[in-house]
Amino acid sequence: MTISDRVRIKDVRILSDARYLLKSATFDYRRSNGEWQTQTREVYDRGNAATLLPYNLAGRTVVLVRQFRLPAYVNGHDDLLIEAAAGMLDDASPEERIRAEAEEETGYRLGEIKKVFEAFMSPGSVTEKLHFFVAEYESSMQVGSGGGIADEGEDIEVLELPIDRALAMIGDGRIADAKTIMLLQYAALNIFR
Repeated sequence: MTISDRVRIKDVRILSDARYLLKSATFDYRRSNGEWQTQTREVYDRGNAATLLPYNLAGRTVVLVRQFRLPAYVNGHDDLLIEAAAGMLDDASPEERIRAEAEEETGYRLGEIKKVFEAFMSPGSVTEKLHFFVAEYESSMQVGSGGGIADEGEDIEVLELPIDRALAMIGDGRIADAKTIMLLQYAALNIFR
């Protein structure tokens, strides 16, 4: 039996389509004991995205960005968030999109990029699947100052940090973004061994 055999969508209503799509879905779900149960869930569809951690193996550094995030702020995070560069796919391939985002946000035009995994970041309510990448960088790859696109509301600071300091910033709470934590842990386990 597949999951499709256990789900019957009964009704889907659009609650908002202002920037992304928020729906309310009512469905029947066959529980593991065989009984059917009717459930209603809100589903936020913002599309898929990609994120990337540039690293310099010789210098033992990584490039991250710092920016304001309203949802984190209204949930009590009274600081800018330190993150890996990321962006919505917007009908591009994950590889195309992350190359463009890396250059826009960090100022680096990267060579070879490597996809390391995909993950759903908040599968209880958000459809987004995130494509995770890493790429080696050198100072010669910096073609601009980064900072994002001001017309899109971006006001991004570029940070080059030693990997050990970035990992310590997870422990003391200065890095609280899940995608960034995942990429830094990947780098600690697979790149900076």
